[in-house]
Amino acid sequence: MHKMTRILARLTLVAALGVSPVLAPLMQPAPAAAQGLFSPAIIVNDQVITGYELQQRAAMLRVMNAPGDPLELAREQLVDDRLRLQAANDAGIRPTTEEVLDGMEEFAGRANLSREEFTKALQAQGVAEETFRDFVRAGLAWRVVVQQRFAGRATVSEAEIDRALSARGGGSNVRVLMSEIIMPMPPQQEEAVRARANRISQLTSTSAFSAEARRHSATATRGAGGRLPWRDLNDLPPVLRPLMLGLKPGEVTDPLPIPNAIALFQLRDIEETGYSAPEIAAIEYAAYYMPGGRSEETLARARVLKGQVDRCDDLYGVAKGQPEEVLERGTLSPSELPTDIAYELSKLDAGEVSTALTRADGQTLVFLMLCGRTNKLSEDVDRNQLTVGLRNQRVAALADGYLAQLRADASIIQN
Repeated sequence: MHKMTRILARLTLVAALGVSPVLAPLMQPAPAAAQGLFSPAIIVNDQVITGYELQQRAAMLRVMNAPGDPLELAREQLVDDRLRLQAANDAGIRPTTEEVLDGMEEFAGRANLSREEFTKALQAQGVAEETFRDFVRAGLAWRVVVQQRFAGRATVSEAEIDRALSARGGGSNVRVLMSEIIMPMPPQQEEAVRARANRISQLTSTSAFSAEARRHSATATRGAGGRLPWRDLNDLPPVLRPLMLGLKPGEVTDPLPIPNAIALFQLRDIEETGYSAPEIAAIEYAAYYMPGGRSEETLARARVLKGQVDRCDDLYGVAKGQPEEVLERGTLSPSELPTDIAYELSKLDAGEVSTALTRADGQTLVFLMLCGRTNKLSEDVDRNQLTVGLRNQRVAALADGYLAQLRADASIIQN
């Protein structure tokens, strides 16, 4: 159960972070009995997208808790897929069967599974192997297009590298005052929760946001209207930092999907300080999985347990005699942590506990404890590594611009 939960959590994180189209959306097949399901729904430069494809992509986006309207997002993504494949075909790029299988293996490896294991896990969620294979083929073809067109144009000057090096500090000197709402998504209530989240995301009043937090949030800050104290920007998960910097006081983020829930954050204030917070290299944590979800009985057991443990090592005694998977202990960099785990840990000091999260469709409560943090050591930056990073950023920007131009030039007919 926990293996499948982790797979779905990683798929959810892919959608939340908006990663490369090589890795992003998969699709959940839907019944094809409806009349006209295989009729053209969109035509992109004479290439057909069927209603079945739209239904699959939209269904999988719902599985991934992708923000926004799943059908509209499916339309946008499938149109882009057709444009990528057409560009590849025009350039004579056609991945071989072996390359596609290797790409599927690479994708599966991100969930620590083999291609066969990952395919079976997808099939258990209704995703056909052919869907997975075709999507990887399109992503691989686009990757080669981008490399051929832009790799030689993505040069980085010595001056740019020097500026990037000088901009690297020990951390951020910005802190934010924010409020939070994390709403569980019980089975059969997903659409209602999404609609509520979309409504809350339009708020600009701090009092109105706090009222929604008191009514709907599952976090410990519920009683305070979701209000959090000042936080160093560097303490937030990497995915949240640019989002908070992009808000004006009073504005709310778009709904952010996390496993079994949706999160929203409102910026109340922001300021620069003279203190530069140290950058975190690694975070050690423990997660004890308690059956029963957020039932009153399980939450009461969690409160009792909270008073019995002072450090992560104490949880080994609690889990003794139980299946190995009920206790997870790990040390990861902030960017490697699932977004919801990283966010809850960012609010804790060593030895403190959060019970805001669930897994297994809300049936398992996560008793999450922070063991400790390790600050990044000051060391010489690898100039070559920085050069590669800057070059990759430039290639990505050029690729995004090229795709936008393909879309602008395309004939797109939506039925």
